[in-house]
Amino acid sequence: MEEVCPGAPSWYALQVRHQHEHLVATVLEGKGYLPFLPTWRRRRRRCDRTVETDSPLFPGYVFCHFDAADRRVPIITTPGVVRIVGAPHGPLPVDDAEIAAIQKVVASGAITGPWPYVKAGQPIRIEHGPLAGIEGSLVEVKNRRRLIVSVTLLQRSIHVDIDSASVKPD
Repeated sequence: MEEVCPGAPSWYALQVRHQHEHLVATVLEGKGYLPFLPTWRRRRRRCDRTVETDSPLFPGYVFCHFDAADRRVPIITTPGVVRIVGAPHGPLPVDDAEIAAIQKVVASGAITGPWPYVKAGQPIRIEHGPLAGIEGSLVEVKNRRRLIVSVTLLQRSIHVDIDSASVKPD
């Protein structure tokens, strides 16, 4: 894990109260920060209809880009924020490559969703298409290939369905 460098903004994971992700992201943006709340389109079956909603890919967390060395107080006093994720000595930044991979997955419009955190699995790199350059683990579920992208600090992962032709072993 990286150490916090004064004057160097990084991405941090904020643990938030249950179902407060959208509120926290909106308030942080209003305060002039750059929040990132990756969501996925979720279908829920009700007794009389099917409803689609945008749900957080990482329930209970919002990412925010700021300088933790001197800008923590406005963040932790935001309604709904529980804490900045880190170690006992202070917050730990999320790896920029992990945030960039998640941003690319969300921007691609591909079918995605939360996934159990995985360490094992063949590492792969996407070579072609809108997800080109992303690295992750490959899994196969019900004859469908999925790329698993993980946030190590949170020990959480997301999946995105991929085309086998665009995959190259890393």
